[in-house]
Amino acid sequence: MSAQDDGTAGSRGEHVEAAERAAARRRLLEQAEAERVPVEDITRAVPDRRWRRDR
Repeated sequence: MSAQDDGTAGSRGEHVEAAERAAARRRLLEQAEAERVPVEDITRAVPDRRWRRDR
């Protein structure tokens, strides 16, 4: 085994790890997007009419 072979193997391992990290990032982003609640749903005002009962 030469020094070039070792460098290539290490580089290949780094490429595999980078690809795995990228795939994991995509999975997390897809999951987050699937679970996302639109802003319109959480900022919509709900009328509170309890104060009218006392009148």
